Amino acid sequence: MWRARRWPWPWRSQRRAARMLSSGEPAAGRRRVAALWGNGDYGRLGMGALESRWSPTACPFFLTGRPGDDDDDPPASLACGGAHTLFLTESGRVFAAGLNDFGQLGIGSSVTHSLEPIEVSGFDEKVVEVSAGNHHSCAVTADGKLFAWGRNSSGQLGLGKRAGKVVSTPRKVDCLADARVKMVALGSEHSIATTEEGEVLSWGAAGAGRLGHGHKTSILGFSITTSEYTPRLIKKLDGVKGFGRSGDELRPTVVEEVPFSEEVACGGYHTCVVTDSGDLYSWGSNENGCLGLGGTDMVRSPEVLKSSLFKFPVSKVEIFTRGAGEVLTGHGNDVDYFEPMMVEFGKNARAVHVSCGFNHTGAIFEYSEN
Repeated sequence: MWRARRWPWPWRSQRRAARMLSSGEPAAGRRRVAALWGNGDYGRLGMGALESRWSPTACPFFLTGRPGDDDDDPPASLACGGAHTLFLTESGRVFAAGLNDFGQLGIGSSVTHSLEPIEVSGFDEKVVEVSAGNHHSCAVTADGKLFAWGRNSSGQLGLGKRAGKVVSTPRKVDCLADARVKMVALGSEHSIATTEEGEVLSWGAAGAGRLGHGHKTSILGFSITTSEYTPRLIKKLDGVKGFGRSGDELRPTVVEEVPFSEEVACGGYHTCVVTDSGDLYSWGSNENGCLGLGGTDMVRSPEVLKSSLFKFPVSKVEIFTRGAGEVLTGHGNDVDYFEPMMVEFGKNARAVHVSCGFNHTGAIFEYSEN
């Protein structure tokens, strides 16, 4: 049941990728391409080699039909982790490339790394979302079930205390059997998910307040934090507009259904959530002011950001980066940028998805004849 499939590598399609990036050559109608850049160690870019890429480079694996496929199955999204990348196609298939030292590729433990994408199997239904952490991975299926695999040192897979420290193939998170997971995001050693009822759950390593559950106090009065081995409701978000309500502390139960459309995201040691009303909540490590709250103090429970910046409508999707140059920003040089700079993809290209990893970045961009 759990098996990896390797496809012959289409080297000639790399030349096609270069033409598309430079000229914006579209296929019939629209065409989606996965482009990656940054550190190439362990094959995390999925290019079939270890070389780093200074600017967005299309992954040739997804440029041509793969053997055994009746139709073209382009990438729909991707997720960049610590040193691995997950790719999700439009038909719901999952592929993985990069480091596999803790089973984060989901293809078993016999392979230490993969230079090219390998298909991940074992899902009950079509996969609609993937997320990658430092050494662990998750997928959400069309029926709202959550699958997790990879490193489980702090319970970040949500499989309970009896689960192994390494899970090298996708395993269903059974404690969420009665819930429909809508979205999942992974940090260094923690995970967060939202359900269709609007509940926000977190689990894994609790250091730096990243789980959002506040303080736990010992009998000596010292503040302590412990790992959560199964998903736990974040109480401060319970009942906030855009999130569900629960009247039971042990098992979340929806009391009032509120229309919402939230987004969740994790950094290495912090977490952010957006509600349908446009409010942004953040918590966890606040090193270098990453929470946007105006300071650098650690925040152990969700705090809302109020800013007119979030009121601007988005009418055009482009990608901007800033930070250390090296090979991370995608501008083709090693210059450090202290203000956002647009990443060029080529003529007639439109970015539809982006993901940042520890030392690499990936995006799905679309070409259209219109």
